[in-house]
Amino acid sequence: MCVTCGCSDGAEPTLTNLATGETTSLADPTAEHTHTLPNGQTLTHRHGPPDNASHAHNHDHGHDHGHDHDHNHPHSPNDPPHSHPDSQLPTPDSRLPHSLHTLELNVLAKNDLIAAQNRGWFEGRDVLALNLVSSPGAGKTTLLTQTLNDLKDRLSFAVIEGDQATLHDAERIRATGCGVVQVNTGTGCHLEAEMVRRGVQTLQPPAHSVLMIENVGNLVCPALFDLGERAKVAILSVTEGDDKPLKYPHMFRASQIMLLNKIDLLPYVSFDVDRCIAYARQVNPDIQVFPLSATSGEGLDHWYAWLLDQVNTLK
Repeated sequence: MCVTCGCSDGAEPTLTNLATGETTSLADPTAEHTHTLPNGQTLTHRHGPPDNASHAHNHDHGHDHGHDHDHNHPHSPNDPPHSHPDSQLPTPDSRLPHSLHTLELNVLAKNDLIAAQNRGWFEGRDVLALNLVSSPGAGKTTLLTQTLNDLKDRLSFAVIEGDQATLHDAERIRATGCGVVQVNTGTGCHLEAEMVRRGVQTLQPPAHSVLMIENVGNLVCPALFDLGERAKVAILSVTEGDDKPLKYPHMFRASQIMLLNKIDLLPYVSFDVDRCIAYARQVNPDIQVFPLSATSGEGLDHWYAWLLDQVNTLK
């Protein structure tokens, strides 16, 4: 996951309120984080408040520091190379994998806790929260803007827009008249529950509304991170290949809906719709599939009917 590959190292996520233009940092200066030394030792520590310039590192040497690290014999520049058998520095093989695994579990546990709080907030106000996931270029934003324009007189919407950078997609959402905040994840490849929590604090979606969370374009990491949503909606375009559900099974297994987008392009691409749906149901027998085109409008009525039905079940 991201903790292992390091794609989130140094990420400085921000949240921009499109209504006010105000941008705030989502980075937690007091959050626990790690540094890995060249010898493989992993040091875990946290910084104090921003006005506290000093911080402590928790160095695990495997023994108490009630003594100095002295040698019991003298060294001279002419001594041959030698080692000290009592050295207990961990090696990358012995220490690093376990530390990363523990860190992954801690990150996911913290995320799941906040996601549960988000879910409770949504359920208490009958807010339908949907997590839109896809590869880059599958047509998430086009589909979302079309949905907002077509249903804005029947449903109340708010949008959390996720991208690594720019406000481009959020500006497209804002043009529909819908309330939107942009979360830029920096080097991060997915949204997290805390980002959604902060977005909800800004948007304050009303009761009986729909919160659309457009995740960062990625079919891997967003599958692991619960945001507190009612359902994940996977968007797959016919330009991507009909075997995507088999190549990215975790995402399609975690999704309740698959929107098969850009079907207006079927005459021009080699894509077997029936085979793609069969692959999706091979990894997730319960997934619902709606073939549609956000551009031509074909099939959108089935997607809209599902949305309206989901909102009605919350009332």
